[in-house]
Amino acid sequence: MRSVSDQVAAALAAAAPMAPLDVVLADAAGCVLAEDLTADRDVPAVPVADRDGYAVRAADAPGWDVSLPVVDDALPTSARSRLAPGSAILVAAGAPLPLGADAVVALGDTDRGRARVGLRGGVRPGEGVRAAGVDARAGRVLLPEGTRLGPRHVALAAALGRGRLWVRPAPRVVVVTIGDELVDAGRPAREGTVHDAAGHALVGAAREAGANAVRVGPVPDDRAVLREVLADQLVRADLLVLVGGLGAGPADSVADVLAPLGAVRVDRVAMTPGGRLGLGRVSASWTDGADRAGGPGEPAPVPGPGDPAVLVVALPGQPVAALVSFEVVVRPVIRAMAGYSELFRPTVRASLTAPISSPPGLTQLAPGSVVGSPAEGYTVTPLDDPGQVSLAALARANVLIALPEDHGAVHAGESVACMVLEG
Repeated sequence: MRSVSDQVAAALAAAAPMAPLDVVLADAAGCVLAEDLTADRDVPAVPVADRDGYAVRAADAPGWDVSLPVVDDALPTSARSRLAPGSAILVAAGAPLPLGADAVVALGDTDRGRARVGLRGGVRPGEGVRAAGVDARAGRVLLPEGTRLGPRHVALAAALGRGRLWVRPAPRVVVVTIGDELVDAGRPAREGTVHDAAGHALVGAAREAGANAVRVGPVPDDRAVLREVLADQLVRADLLVLVGGLGAGPADSVADVLAPLGAVRVDRVAMTPGGRLGLGRVSASWTDGADRAGGPGEPAPVPGPGDPAVLVVALPGQPVAALVSFEVVVRPVIRAMAGYSELFRPTVRASLTAPISSPPGLTQLAPGSVVGSPAEGYTVTPLDDPGQVSLAALARANVLIALPEDHGAVHAGESVACMVLEG
């Protein structure tokens, strides 16, 4: 039996980061920076008016009822003018601050005169002015490599004049759900069938982790059909997540289909829920189980030069087990492939409000609800019987209570580690 830490380490070792791409700025949102974003100049390059008004020397507008001659107008496209002492220049927001001026009086604090302007209040040096370099200083790293780009990051890059960025694209994840008993949501379920909950959940979880994800299935347990689906999806995926069909029963097809590929292994992992996981890399050009690895004794189809490999992870089909296994193993893999600097969910220590037990030799992951604050500390309430976790309990949870393999019963009041699922 493989430990959880060994399984996670093996998965991350197999997760090659996506190759960087040079993309136009419009396509960068949602991707992860593959280089530091460094300012090559000050933004703005010179002080600018932060509002419509009159550029003045603060010393010339010490208080109420001051009148100054207006000697010029300044627009954002104007060359930087010079202000003579004892005068004012009408400026638009964004216009370069005239040399000699150190403040801008808002239009609302004036009589809006064009030849002479009456100022109805004093102004302090720097008021109404955006200083040079306030948005960016030349030579400063503004965004480190590994930053996931959102609208505000794109705005910063655009302000620097960057029309293209080097990014790691979001990995393409295909979630394939497997099982004769599965029925797509929205269709009636007959006796002996259940709706495919895991597939929809894992696509959402993969997107939240930073992937472009799609769902395929449900696929029946027929080995020939599954082999055909996998061959079709391998050319579309950077990560293939198989859900279900992983047991040892006669109807379970995943292990049989993956076995000839050689590079994929199925292990018992010391965790619950979950416990049986597959992991490996498969040639993206594998087109059929027979022609690439058909008979006994034939070599496994390891990817060669120019033949890209696709990471394959197989999860249990039970929805709670699939979701918990995803959080522990697959989510860090997606984030590593996408180029994130932080791979794992944050954790907090919390005091149990009720006792909880853990099977010997297994890492127990149970849904819980944490309340509290860093200053006051946290408490966590288990939301279900850890041995039979329900989807309803998992839906209400904001953490997974993690009990290591060497724990048995944990009493109320004891401190436990909690993986934060929200925020």
